[in-house]
Amino acid sequence: MIAPLPDLLIEPVVRAALAEDLGRAGDVTALACIAPDAQLSVAFAARKPGVAAGLACARLALHALDPDARFEAVLEDGAPLTPGAVLARAQGDARAILSAERTGLNLLGRLCGVATLTRAYVDAVEGTGARIVDTRKTTPGLRHLEKYAVRCGGGVNHRFGLDDAILIKDNHVAACGGVGEAVRRAKAFAGHLMKVEVEIDRLDQLDEALMHGPDVVMLDNFCLADLRAAVSAAKGKAVLEASGGVTLESVRAIAETGVDVISVGALTHSAPALDIGLDAL
Repeated sequence: MIAPLPDLLIEPVVRAALAEDLGRAGDVTALACIAPDAQLSVAFAARKPGVAAGLACARLALHALDPDARFEAVLEDGAPLTPGAVLARAQGDARAILSAERTGLNLLGRLCGVATLTRAYVDAVEGTGARIVDTRKTTPGLRHLEKYAVRCGGGVNHRFGLDDAILIKDNHVAACGGVGEAVRRAKAFAGHLMKVEVEIDRLDQLDEALMHGPDVVMLDNFCLADLRAAVSAAKGKAVLEASGGVTLESVRAIAETGVDVISVGALTHSAPALDIGLDAL
């Protein structure tokens, strides 16, 4: 069971998207063609296989324009989808349903796409013990939704923003004068609940990083041989995260080196939207 996002977090995104679409005069096509008292029953259906995510976006888009509409989720977020699978059914004011259609489908298709790609990566490393995690390479304004979709696909969330964990990147290291000094400063700053992660891009930086006790070491663009060497050298002293250029073709071999976590920016920055349609019943 995936804990749902509160409507309070989703509604601003949905309402902003609706306002963008409705513009200055509303849906002039629906106003011109649909009788004011017309009712419509519809189904949200998958056109391709995938993983469900974001049903609340469709529900809130519809209810923003017709608070009395009936919306029935047939599947839960995280459920597998086959072509033709019905995710949800709705019934209500025809104008409202048709005006909310594109906003609901845009968000639903986007989140289903993220969940679907995540599931493909998770399946690819099954049995290795490695976890697939996302990054901050998200669509501006949609981070909480896209990271929720990653969870729907079986992935794990990395930090949400700059304020919930310390992640020392290569430019931080350069500004501090070295890996060890950067970690030392971070550990002195961090409270007892804050994790400290440091990125290294060469194997010879690992010992220097570990001397200062980071919680996580990110191995950036390491070759497979160096990943295996890092796992052997670290001996469980820190969580090891492999990152950089990870693909579906390479992720299994990376997982088999023994790293704990594999971060994949593509989960959110390159996931294609899943084709979801709205069919009149």
